[in-house]
Amino acid sequence: MFAFRYCGKIAQSPCYKVLSTKYGTTKPRAIREGKWHWLTGASMNPPVDTFVAPVCREQIEVLFHDEHILLVNKPSGLLSLSGKNPLNRDSVHFRLVQRFATATLVHRLDFGTSGIMVLALSKPVNAHLTKQFQNRTVVKTYESVLDGSLACDSGFIDKPVAKDKPNFPLQKICYENGKSAVTRYQVLERVANHTRTRVLFTPETGRTHQLRIHSREIGHPILGCDLYGSRQTHARASRLLLHAVTLEFDHPVSGARIMGKCPCPF
Repeated sequence: MFAFRYCGKIAQSPCYKVLSTKYGTTKPRAIREGKWHWLTGASMNPPVDTFVAPVCREQIEVLFHDEHILLVNKPSGLLSLSGKNPLNRDSVHFRLVQRFATATLVHRLDFGTSGIMVLALSKPVNAHLTKQFQNRTVVKTYESVLDGSLACDSGFIDKPVAKDKPNFPLQKICYENGKSAVTRYQVLERVANHTRTRVLFTPETGRTHQLRIHSREIGHPILGCDLYGSRQTHARASRLLLHAVTLEFDHPVSGARIMGKCPCPF
């Protein structure tokens, strides 16, 4: 696999012929103002994220651990898993394996999202927890602050989510090919003269960016969100105001129901 580069003879290059055939254009296109680039090899590949995460100086807090599982508090601004770019090595997983060598991820939180995560300390435990997520027996709640004042004190959002491939890494609402995505919400507080609303989200599914895109779809994007809000709502918070506060699941060995809690920091 090779990086696609402009060399002054792009019209004669095999890479360019692929671009012309697939996209019907005779000029290379910048993706999202140069943020993404094309990779080429035997076949055409989708845009690749060249994002480099800023240094995260906050520490991971270990909330609970035994010989089978870890419950941790992930800080905002830290990847869950190290990226392919070697500059994105720092992550929840990278840090924790220094102390817990067998730790593996069972699920992820977005880069900007903080809060509770569970990690497995063996392959059988990982498989058991993964099955619980797949069977939707894991219950998660998130606290967030949204722009504006919601009309209802509670409700649910049922809008299918799909990858927006031309605009990677964005997701989109797609009733034709999207996967089912359902989010329940409850208003906790209306603050600052109804210019923002604190809510508790309970997602019934776990699609990528689900809470962020669902919030936008009801007209109240999450403050601090760089992907699904406006410049104004992004600028109203120094971070994404989304925090995983509880995680409920069955202990993979004892079978006891675990209720992990991690108070919201904002």
